Parts: sequence; structure tokens; C-alpha cells
Amino acid sequence: MKQHVPNFITLLNLLCGCIAVVFAVLNQLEFAAIFAFLGIFFDFFDGLTARLLDVRSELGVQLDSLADMVTSGLVPGIVMFQLLNMAQSGGWNIDLLGISTELNILSLSGFIITLASAYRLAKFNIDENQVSSFIGLPTPANALLILSLPLILLYQNNDVLNEIILNQWFLIGLTLLSAFLLNSKIELFSFKFKNYSFKENGIKYLFLIGSLVLLLTVKFLAVPLIIVMYIMASLIEKQFKTV
Repeated sequence: MKQHVPNFITLLNLLCGCIAVVFAVLNQLEFAAIFAFLGIFFDFFDGLTARLLDVRSELGVQLDSLADMVTSGLVPGIVMFQLLNMAQSGGWNIDLLGISTELNILSLSGFIITLASAYRLAKFNIDENQVSSFIGLPTPANALLILSLPLILLYQNNDVLNEIILNQWFLIGLTLLSAFLLNSKIELFSFKFKNYSFKENGIKYLFLIGSLVLLLTVKFLAVPLIIVMYIMASLIEKQFKTV
């Protein structure tokens, strides 16, 4: 019975992702972000539960990736699509099978994030080396980066930040950077602690403390800063290990 507990939590991740998709399609990006964040929490919690119960199955591994594909792959792609729509004025009139609609073709580039996420998750499933660390930016971390943008627009109340975020070339550049980071060869640490000693986990502890400080001081702007800090901290940790 206990082997099904992590899978149930994974399904909660998928359910939250489905709800987030609905809100993202409706362009209610705040609610989309809330449910995606909740899904990402369940994504972390299912792995933790599996380790605590000492259960692991191939079904659970595949189910986890399928849930991540929705919550951390499809949702950020739709959110980027909507942001690109907001950044552009007007669109192309398309008449297909007698149905006429207006579409910003450039906005479809937001789904590059979804495609890159699918590719990364497929690679992760067949890569046996990503146990204690990640190769490339994990899809949940990338989703948090993209989903933070509409929240910054809504809550930071900063004209400079709003102008940057609603610049279509910034969004396209971020989309391409996101796709690159997802499938890069950069080795990033995970939070699967073998022990809790500060000597062996000092950089991780400093990263967590720094993340908390940023969240308390700069609110949602902290998320992209934390992602940058995560990459830098991982590179520093790797450098220390090679010395």
C-alpha cells in the first residue's frame, strides 16, 4: 500500500498542473502561477515521500515526468505565449476552414519552452547519472522562473521592470535562454542531502539562506535572482570539488 502514496502525490501535481493550464489559457496568470507552484510543491514532496518510505518504482518515475510535462512544461509555455501576446499590438488574421481568428505568430515561440522541457524530461528518464545532481536546469526551476514574470508585473509595481518584461525581444531572448539552460551540460546540485553537516553542504545552506533573504526583501523579483544564484552556487560547488 505504501508504494502508492508517492504516486498519489504525483497525481496531485498533475491535477494542479491541469488547473493551471485552464487559468493560463484564460489569461488569468496569477491563478495559473498559484496552481503551478502548488504542483511543483507536490513534485518535490512526492520524491521526499518516496525516500522516506523507501519505495521506488519505474511507474513512479514515468508518472513523475508526465506530471512535470504538464505543470513545469506546458504551463510555462502557455504563460510565455500570453506574455508575448501582451507585449505585441495586433496580430495576423488567419482564415482556416472558414474560421477566422487573429493570432500573433511570434507568440507561438513561447512554446519552445514546452518543447525544450519535453526533450529534457525524456533525456532525464534515460540518464542514470542524474542521481545526486542535475545536468541542465530542472524543469520545475525553469517553470518558477517563467511563472514569476506575471507576478512581478502584478505585485512589484515597478515601471522599469514592467517595461522590460513586456518587451517582446526580452521575452523571446528569455525563451531561448530557458531552452538552452534546460538542455545544457551545466551540472547543478540537487537537495538530496546524504548528511546534514555544514562542511559538506555549506554552499547549499548558504544558498537556502540567501534565497530566503531575497524572498523576504524583493518579493517575486527574488525568483529570477534565485535561479541565477542557483547556477552560480552550483558552479562554485563544482569548482571546490575539483580542487
